[in-house]
Amino acid sequence: MKLWDKGISIDKKIEQFTVGNDREIDLHIAKYDVQASLAHAKMLRHIGILTGDELILLEQGLKGLAQQIEKGTFTIEPQFEDVHSKIEFELTTSLGEVGKKIHTARSRNDQVLVALQLFYKDHLKEIKTKTKTFFDTLLSLADSHKNSLLPGYTHLQVAMPSSFGLWFSAYAEQLIDDVFLLDAALKTVDQNPLGSAAGYGSSFPINREFTTKELGFSTLKYNVVAAQMSRGKSERTLALALGSLCNTMSRFAMDICLYNSQNFGFIGFPDQLTTGSSIMPHKKNPDVFELIRGKCNKIQALHTEMVLITNNLPSGYHRDFQLLKENSIAAVEDVKDILDIFNYTIQKVIVKDIDLTDEKYQHLSTVDSINNLVIEGMSFREAYQTIGKQVEEGTYTSDSAKSHTHEGSIGNLCLEEIKAKFPN
Repeated sequence: MKLWDKGISIDKKIEQFTVGNDREIDLHIAKYDVQASLAHAKMLRHIGILTGDELILLEQGLKGLAQQIEKGTFTIEPQFEDVHSKIEFELTTSLGEVGKKIHTARSRNDQVLVALQLFYKDHLKEIKTKTKTFFDTLLSLADSHKNSLLPGYTHLQVAMPSSFGLWFSAYAEQLIDDVFLLDAALKTVDQNPLGSAAGYGSSFPINREFTTKELGFSTLKYNVVAAQMSRGKSERTLALALGSLCNTMSRFAMDICLYNSQNFGFIGFPDQLTTGSSIMPHKKNPDVFELIRGKCNKIQALHTEMVLITNNLPSGYHRDFQLLKENSIAAVEDVKDILDIFNYTIQKVIVKDIDLTDEKYQHLSTVDSINNLVIEGMSFREAYQTIGKQVEEGTYTSDSAKSHTHEGSIGNLCLEEIKAKFPN
C-alpha cells in the first residue's frame, strides 16, 4: 500500500530504489506516528470533520497499534512503503471507511516531520539524563582521587603537576557545554510541524494549537513553509549536538587508551573488561575504549553528512530528505549505548600510584621553581631564564611542588561549583 497510489503500477526497480530500507528504519518512529495520528484525530473531531463515534473507533484502533509496538509485535511488511501506509491500512482493515479518514488534512510530509520531531525530543531528553549520570560518575571519581597526583602533558611532553581529580572533573565540566548544545537541539525540535501538510498548509479549518498542546510541544512552527524547511535543519542541529558530546567522549577514551598503556601505566582495568590477542598471550587490550573512540568519531562526521545532503536545497519538500532518517536515528541510538557502556566501565577504573620522582618527571615542577624565585623577589623573566639555564646544564633539582589554591586548580577543584553548573 502506498499513500500516493493512484492505481498506476510503478517499475519495481524504481520502487526498490526509492523505498530503500524505510520499513526497518520506520519501526523506530512507529510509536510517534501513532501518537501524532491520535492527536490529529482528536483535532479533526474538534473541528467537526469526525463524529464522536468515529473518534472513539480511531482511538481504539490506534491504541491497539500502540500496544503492538510496545510489545514488539508490530511489523511493516514488504507490501507497505513505510510506517504511515501500514498504520492507515491497519485502521482501514479493522475500522472500515473511518480508517480512511485519518489522512484528512495531512500529508505524509508533515506525518514524517512530526514523528521525527517527537522521536528526537524524547531521545534527546534520554541522552541528557544519561549524560547527567556520566557527569555524576566523573565528579565522584574526581572527589575520590583528588589527592592522587598525575603528570600533566602538553604536546605529549611532560609539563606540570596535575591530578586524577583534575582529569576526571575536566571531562565532567566539558559535558556541561555539550548539554548546552543538547538543550539547543531540544528547543529546535520542540516545535510542532503538524498541519503544514505538504508544506503549504490546508484549506480545512484545522486547529494547530490543539495538536500542539495535545502532543506536548512547547510551541508550533507557525509558518507552514518554515515547518517543511525544518526537515534537515533539525537533523543538522541534532548532529551538531551529538557530535559535541561525542568529541568529549572520544578525547576521554583516547586519554584512557594512552594512560592504560605500559608506557604510561597511570590506570588499569579489571581483566574482564579487556580483550586479548590471538598470538600474544600477554595482551590486555582496551577494546571497549577504542570502539567508543571510533564510534564517537563516526558520529562527529554526521553533521557534515547532514549539511551536504540538505545544503542549497530550495524551499519545499525533496526526496533527498528521506536520506536523513537512517543515520540520524542510528546516531541517537548509538550515543545512548556509548554513554551507558562508558559510565559502566569508567566506574571500574583502577587509579595507580605514580612515582613522580622517576627521572622522566624531573622537570615536572619547573614552573613552581620559577614561581618560588618570583616570590623571593626575582622578576618572572629573570627567574624563567635562571631555571631554563639549570635545565639546559643538567643542574636543575626539583623543588617540592607549590600548593595550588586558585579556583579550578589541583588544590581547589571546585567540584560543588561544577556540579551546580549542570543545566536542569
